[in-house]
Amino acid sequence: MSVSSRDTAHRYFWGEGCEGWHLLDDPHLSVIEELVPAGASEVNHRHSKARQFFYVLDGQAVLVVDGVAHVLGPGEGLHVAPGMPHQFRNESLLDVRVLVISTPHSHGDRIEESA
Repeated sequence: MSVSSRDTAHRYFWGEGCEGWHLLDDPHLSVIEELVPAGASEVNHRHSKARQFFYVLDGQAVLVVDGVAHVLGPGEGLHVAPGMPHQFRNESLLDVRVLVISTPHSHGDRIEESA
């Protein structure tokens, strides 16, 4: 067992200028911190098995779940059940830092949806 931080975690890049850190990378539970720059977003998608919880650390984000937009600020989070189409967006002028917690691990369980 070891302490996890952005300094020690596996870092990866996605989308346009987005980055993430695998704070916990286990097949049964994943905890990722992501940095999403102003104007960036992920594609609308769903997971057949993974249940996710998005928790905003800094900034203001929009999480669209099944066509409904939810505005989340620091200290706010939202659960996304398996099978629910969702899209995380940063529509603000500042970076957003978010924790994405998934059980089981969501990688390889992503199905892109039309907008």
